[in-house]
Amino acid sequence: MRTEAAPVSSEAQGDDLALLGLMQLVSPALPIGAFAFSQGLESAFELGWVSDETSLGEWLAGVLDDGLTRCELPALARLQQAWARGDGETISYWDQWLAANRETAELVAEDARLGASLARLLGSLGLLPSDLPIRALVLPKEAGYVTVFAWAAHMRGLTPRQAMLGFAWAWFENQLAVACKALPLGHTSAQRLIERLRPALVAAVDEALVLEDDELGPALPGLALASALHETQYSRLFRS
Repeated sequence: MRTEAAPVSSEAQGDDLALLGLMQLVSPALPIGAFAFSQGLESAFELGWVSDETSLGEWLAGVLDDGLTRCELPALARLQQAWARGDGETISYWDQWLAANRETAELVAEDARLGASLARLLGSLGLLPSDLPIRALVLPKEAGYVTVFAWAAHMRGLTPRQAMLGFAWAWFENQLAVACKALPLGHTSAQRLIERLRPALVAAVDEALVLEDDELGPALPGLALASALHETQYSRLFRS
């Protein structure tokens, strides 16, 4: 005997759509080219700094703690809140702040290209304003990836915390995909790292949400050096 389902409230439907929208934004199938960049990780393999599951876990935990927690994640929250207020000045400030914290040409190129690709995709999906003056306010010229991601999260009705968790997950999954291609790292090892570091992603978001502006700024000299050396690495799978 078939029973009728209870009606779903519009609020619950909105939450479900927001969740699906987040899954779309962080999916490896999103056609913005994130798979083409390693963020210095390929050089870390070449240099022998990262050589197995254990050292990869240490590298990723360090980048998460001293990088995303103090840079991309808190900036993402500030940008998303600025979108909600329509505060173009704050949007421009944090977009420029993020650009200033990209320490190599490779990292600058990645941020700019992913931002441009995501903006084009959102435009094709009707998620950017058609009115040019409003569009200029919403997305600064040549906005970086985090800035455009924050706009998309705002449009999807996500909370800043949800957006930050999704962004951190997308970074984590992409780094594991790099390792599976270039280290190589077995898929079972990748799943073990996911189990081990999932709590660290949550802790990173918790910390990022309470940091003051003057506490922000990445401290990743090893990643910067690896990214710079990647530009002249003889053989590489990922873009530089």
